Amino acid sequence: MKICAVVFLLGVMIKGAEPMIHTLKYFWTASSQISGLPQFVEVGLVNDLVITHYDSKTKRTVPKQEWMNRVTDDDPQYWERETHICLGNEQVGKVDIEIAKQRLNVTGGSHMFQRMQGCDWNDETDEIRGYYQTAFDSEDFIALDWTTQTWVAPIQQAFPTKLTWEKFGVAPEYKNYFDHVCAEYLKRYVRYGEKTLKRTELPQVWFLQKSSSSPVTCFASGFYPDRAVLFWAKDGEDLRGDRGEILPNHDGTFQSSVSLDLSSVPPGDWGRYSCVFQLSGVKDDLVTKLDPGLIRTNEKKYTVYFVAAACVLGAVVSSLIGYFVCRKYKAKQLSPEWSEPEVMKMRLSE
Repeated sequence: MKICAVVFLLGVMIKGAEPMIHTLKYFWTASSQISGLPQFVEVGLVNDLVITHYDSKTKRTVPKQEWMNRVTDDDPQYWERETHICLGNEQVGKVDIEIAKQRLNVTGGSHMFQRMQGCDWNDETDEIRGYYQTAFDSEDFIALDWTTQTWVAPIQQAFPTKLTWEKFGVAPEYKNYFDHVCAEYLKRYVRYGEKTLKRTELPQVWFLQKSSSSPVTCFASGFYPDRAVLFWAKDGEDLRGDRGEILPNHDGTFQSSVSLDLSSVPPGDWGRYSCVFQLSGVKDDLVTKLDPGLIRTNEKKYTVYFVAAACVLGAVVSSLIGYFVCRKYKAKQLSPEWSEPEVMKMRLSE
């Protein structure tokens, strides 16, 4: 049975190209004694789309977007070099785990060291902003404060690393890396994937409700990019309530949901409420008026609709779990001339 909700689109019109903040991020995770998980995983993302993948089982860096194959047109040795860099990062990860264990005085068991780094690029102002942070067993370890160009150590055990990196000028090295190398590659990747990365896609919208006394949830899925806002309005006025959290779908699009408690509102007034979706690159709002007849619920005749919608949501959540595991597993360098600032070869400290 085909399941869909009727959506009222009011004045939707696509604008011309608008300034965008593009992002290149690298995540890696080194782990020890975690069953079923490679000891090292590294992924690269542009605008939250996975573009490269490496793990300690395959020992190869591979493209995850078709348009990333174009990189060899400009750089024939790109994939070989990226694989070599990841192999080196894999060894660094092992050392970082041991250093962190010593610093925190922990032994044995399963452990995980994570790193994320990358840069943002405003394609109108050409402004670049870099970031670098690490975590051990999901707790922050050390991070770069871009504004002050200093290292932040949220726990005492990370202070030796902070002092060593400040002594050897790691922050200026990384700023130079972000301003030039990271920015250069980000611009190149955006050029390769422009049709995908600069597209705009509007979502499908559903209203969901567990029971007649439960809040009504507005669920929007399938939009792109992730620079979007979902909220409730009454008589066209923003209720200034919660904004829906944006989460990725398995196909590279995004989803969001926001709930509203209407238990004290007479059913005859429900038509005054609407779910409003705003997307970067789209001039006018997508407005879905709340019609009780459109609400999918698990009561009475709507049981089939709600269960099916729940199954869809369950599949999405499952894919998100895998996606975020991968997102936590990366931080990589990408320069053909110098993939890693020399001082960073000291790992956390030496």
